[in-house]
Amino acid sequence: MTDAETTTHGPTERTALPVEETADLVERISENVERVIIGQRDAIEHILVALLAQGHLLLEDVPGVGKTMLARSIARSVDCSFTRIQFTPDLLPSDVTGVNVFNQQTREFEFQSGPVFGNVVLGDEINRAPPKTQSALLEAMEESQVTVDGTTHPLPNPFTVIATQNDVELSRTYELPVAEIDRFMKKLHLGYPNETDETELLGRVSNRHPIETLEPVATTEDVLRARETVADVEVSEPVRSYISQLAAYTRNNAELGVSPRGSIALVRTSQARAVLDGRDYVVPDDVQSELPSVWSHRIHPETGSETGLDIARAALEAVAVE
Repeated sequence: MTDAETTTHGPTERTALPVEETADLVERISENVERVIIGQRDAIEHILVALLAQGHLLLEDVPGVGKTMLARSIARSVDCSFTRIQFTPDLLPSDVTGVNVFNQQTREFEFQSGPVFGNVVLGDEINRAPPKTQSALLEAMEESQVTVDGTTHPLPNPFTVIATQNDVELSRTYELPVAEIDRFMKKLHLGYPNETDETELLGRVSNRHPIETLEPVATTEDVLRARETVADVEVSEPVRSYISQLAAYTRNNAELGVSPRGSIALVRTSQARAVLDGRDYVVPDDVQSELPSVWSHRIHPETGSETGLDIARAALEAVAVE
């Protein structure tokens, strides 16, 4: 069993990486992932922002645009444990979290962990499983632990869920509950590659797929120390007030606006974005860069003519930076 698999969440103190080293770490991982994923630099950075901000990410798009491959490439670029859960209509909650099994030799029940016990967990096509199974991830995503038969089991540290869902065949899928959607720090759409990128992609995979030779360029300890760096980034009172005003706009102009959890997520991702730009303090530009991917899936408009992204963008236009 590797260190990545045995490290759990706890009070262990770590020395934060210097901001410059953290920015270099993100650049190194991004370039490694781009050996496999072409034309998605922004999406790669968004995923790494969520990883460093201790959040989870939802990738939504049509089949075949590289959602699963992107998640695998991120995981393989860091020397960590990677698990995959293929969500299907007959998947049970215990298939995700694990189950207690009776040991005939010891005459005791032993816990056999499920695939949620990984540093990077890919939840593939999460909306194909019924709500009861989807909810098995709620405690894991919020508290980095699972409870089975009254016993709590801590998850590995770091722990990040990258879930995918197709936005086609909606009649054969289950809508994710609002409570679960709110626990995803970011939601991204990849889109189709342009002709140049697709031509390059076809050339790379015509012989051996590059994911097969992708090697780690970072360790779990690097990620944990980088998280400490992000947590130490200064968020001044004016920036916090700016985020609060933006949140208030969404609550006043939508059926369901951004929750305090959403505001906290925006603070954390803004801190990570600042580090990517080589700073140890957040500026309004960081907030504006992160807001659409952090808030659009949390906002429920009053009418069908608007989307959450429309209201998120309207908030940025309406609320002045002081």
